[in-house]
Amino acid sequence: MKRLAFASLFALSFLFGSLAHAEEVVIKLGTVAPRGSTWHTILQEMGQKWSEASGGLVKLKVYPGGTLGNEGDMVKKMRIGQLQSAALTTIGLHEISPDPQAIDVPLMVDSFATYDYIIGKLRPRLEKALYDKGYVVLNWAEVGFVRLFSTKRYSTMAEFQSAKVFTWEGDPGSADAWRAAGFHPVVLSSTDIVPSLNTGLIDTVAMAPLYAFQSRIFEKAKYMLDLPWSILTGATVVKKDAWDKIAPDVQKKLLAIADDYGKRVATEVRRMDSEALSTMKQQGLTLVPPGDPAQFARAAEASHKVIRGRVVPEGIFDEVARLSKEAHKK
Repeated sequence: MKRLAFASLFALSFLFGSLAHAEEVVIKLGTVAPRGSTWHTILQEMGQKWSEASGGLVKLKVYPGGTLGNEGDMVKKMRIGQLQSAALTTIGLHEISPDPQAIDVPLMVDSFATYDYIIGKLRPRLEKALYDKGYVVLNWAEVGFVRLFSTKRYSTMAEFQSAKVFTWEGDPGSADAWRAAGFHPVVLSSTDIVPSLNTGLIDTVAMAPLYAFQSRIFEKAKYMLDLPWSILTGATVVKKDAWDKIAPDVQKKLLAIADDYGKRVATEVRRMDSEALSTMKQQGLTLVPPGDPAQFARAAEASHKVIRGRVVPEGIFDEVARLSKEAHKK
């Protein structure tokens, strides 16, 4: 009986000792998504669920609106430990691994059904590519289909050849791809889009309608070419060294929560994208039909020659192209 009592006391002391020494982990997460936007709100809710699931030991602090810089800046901050996590598009992910950007090649993916098929097949491969660089993927969620928003009414490729198109800094290969397609790229930080539209430094921005609505970009760029140019994929990642500070059983709970919220983002984006487009039209946005869609298809194919092998590896480019054709057959 004494031995049993002693064993019970030992077990209790071990349990309380472990809890007393449990480490609180604070994960700072950056995003360029505007404060109060769908993406920001869902990340905040995910952080609350994380806190509940971990008994308050894991705290997620979200910094929206590019307050920590553009996506390239956030990746640099993660590398030196100033930031542990970020919700990135493939533009930022390219700073870690170029593979995910293969999905966002112009006119490669033409529907959400095709996107779902491709990401379903490639997810393990893409996550391994990021894991090998020291990052754990918490979830995947597309930002939406990108359109060309302009301050001037452009409807043909001939007209777009004079357009000054915003291009993300830190990715010279993408700038060359824009040139190959016939555009005039202007390399800037994403935080400089609005002032550059105001000054005329740029007159065209490629972005998803929901983001254009929630960032109010459409108030400056009041014309939208009614042609889905590409899809913009995103993922929320966390540095592996920060993630490893969390107990494995808690990690599983947090990953499940993050994955659920990634699915919710996808559902919300697809629902709200069309709503945002309708609202912007009511508030002055003009949809411009493409003069000759075949011209834009040829422009996209010209960009592929630069993207394949320079922006993204040839192998993953060819795999996405194959899966796209396979999805259409299915």
